Amino acid sequence: MKTNSFFTSLLTIFLVFLGTYLSTAQGISAKEFNYINSENIVWKSFPAFPKNVKLAILVGNPTKPEPFIVRVKVPNGEKIMPHKHPEDRIYTVISGVFYIGIGDNYDESKLQAYPPGSVVVLPGNTPHFHCAKSGEYITQVYAIGPLGLEYLDEQNDPRQKSK
Repeated sequence: MKTNSFFTSLLTIFLVFLGTYLSTAQGISAKEFNYINSENIVWKSFPAFPKNVKLAILVGNPTKPEPFIVRVKVPNGEKIMPHKHPEDRIYTVISGVFYIGIGDNYDESKLQAYPPGSVVVLPGNTPHFHCAKSGEYITQVYAIGPLGLEYLDEQNDPRQKSK
């Protein structure tokens, strides 16, 4: 029971951080015609990511049970350690090469490279990790919220380091 309580607390903290982030984010509604040009995308730090990784909310509100689209920009050499999301995700590689590995432990030999234009389906609760091995990459993520992110080892969670 103690573990469930810990994860419930962690999820609550995550949603508070996400809510704070969203209060200044730009996600447009999926219910009406609208657009965002690439030069107008607003990139921000996100508490659940390493400091140099940026997130842009394009469509919807990831804290609600509705479709959303975000983009994630990862600079060269940055790693996102093993984690999982409760929601099913569809990644589209916008630029650079997206390296993703499946598993509970970071293992560079398990990283698979996906070039621009690739579409990667990641079922919910699949442990995985990322690395920008060959330069910066940008992925676009489509999912149905609420968005969640749980690191398998809490020591890898940037939200823990900010406490």
